[in-house]
Amino acid sequence: VDDDVSQACPYVYVNHTGHIRWDRMLRLVSACNLEIFRFPFDVQNCTFTFGSYMHTIRDVRVSPALTFSEMSENSKQYLEASGEWELVDILGETSILQFGVDEWDIITFWVVIRRRPVLYVVNLLIPSSFLMLIDILSFYLPPHSVDRASFKMTLILGYTVFLLIMNDLLPSTANGTPIIGIYFSVCLALMVISLLETVIITNVLHHSSMKYQEVPNWVRIVVLKHIANLICYRWPEDVRPTHKTQEDKPESSNSNTEAWVIQPVNQAANSNPTHNGVSLPELQLICQYLRDLRAHLLSVQKENELLDQWCHVGYVLDFLLFRIYLLLISCYAMVIITMWCIWISQS
Repeated sequence: VDDDVSQACPYVYVNHTGHIRWDRMLRLVSACNLEIFRFPFDVQNCTFTFGSYMHTIRDVRVSPALTFSEMSENSKQYLEASGEWELVDILGETSILQFGVDEWDIITFWVVIRRRPVLYVVNLLIPSSFLMLIDILSFYLPPHSVDRASFKMTLILGYTVFLLIMNDLLPSTANGTPIIGIYFSVCLALMVISLLETVIITNVLHHSSMKYQEVPNWVRIVVLKHIANLICYRWPEDVRPTHKTQEDKPESSNSNTEAWVIQPVNQAANSNPTHNGVSLPELQLICQYLRDLRAHLLSVQKENELLDQWCHVGYVLDFLLFRIYLLLISCYAMVIITMWCIWISQS
C-alpha cells in the first residue's frame, strides 16, 4: 500500500452527548492478485482490511458508518470507473481479531471489479478470427498450384507478426497463462498443420510427373474407393474411379486394314523389288516409324493416365484433410466461445 496523499481535515465535530466525529479522507493505492485465466472476460476480487492495531476494542471501536449495500449503491452512483475496469459490487463484513486476551475490531471489504473486454475483442479476437477465416478459404485455391503453399506461408508470417504486437496487450504475470494466449497458440499450430497438409498434397500431385510410378493397389482401394465415398467426392463426368490397372488390349484379328508382308532379304531379292511403286526398304522404314510412333503414343497415354490417377488421389486427400481441418477448428471455436459465454453470464 502506498502512502496516504489525501489532504488532512482540520475539523472535529463535537456533539453535546459526548460523541466526537472526525472525518478523515483516505486515498489508498493497493495491488491485487489478478486471476488472468479468463482474460479478457475476467472478474477480479480485491480485498481490503481496516482496523486499529494499536488500540483494542476497550479503547477504540471500529464500525462502518453505512451498511455495505448502501456503500455499494453509493459507489456505483457517484463513482465513475473510467478505463478498462468497471465496479461490480462492494461486499464486506465486520469481525473481531483475537490474539491472546486482547481483541481488535476488523472491517474487511471485497471490491469486485470487471474488465471491459471490448478493446481486446476488437484488437485481438476479431483480427485473429479473420486470419483463421482466410486460412480456411485458402483451401479453395487449386491444390496443384504453388501459390497455395506460398500464400499459407505468408499468412503464417503475418500471424506471427500479429502475435508479437499482441504480446504488449496481454497481462504479464507469473500466476498463469490466459486462455486467450492458449487460443492464439493453437490457432498458429492449426495454420502450421494446414501448411503441412498443403505440402503433402503438393508432393502427391507432383509424384507421377517426376517418377511416373504406378498408384499402389491399396491406395486405389482405400483412397479412391472408400475415402472418396465417405467424403462424397464428386468425380468428373468423363472420369470414373479405377481400381485395377488398365492393360493394353491386343488388337483385333478381324481388322479391316491390310497388313504388309515383310519377306527376308534373300527371298526379297528373288522376288519383285517393287510393290505398287514402293521399294521394300522404304516400307520397312515406314513400318519402323509407325511402331515407334505407336509406342510413343502408348507411353504418353499411360503417363497421362498415371498423372490423372495421382491427381485424383491428391484431390481426395485434400478434401479429406480439409474436412478434418474444419472439424478441428469448429470444435475448438465452440469450446472457447462456450467457456467465454459461461464466464460472461456468471459475471
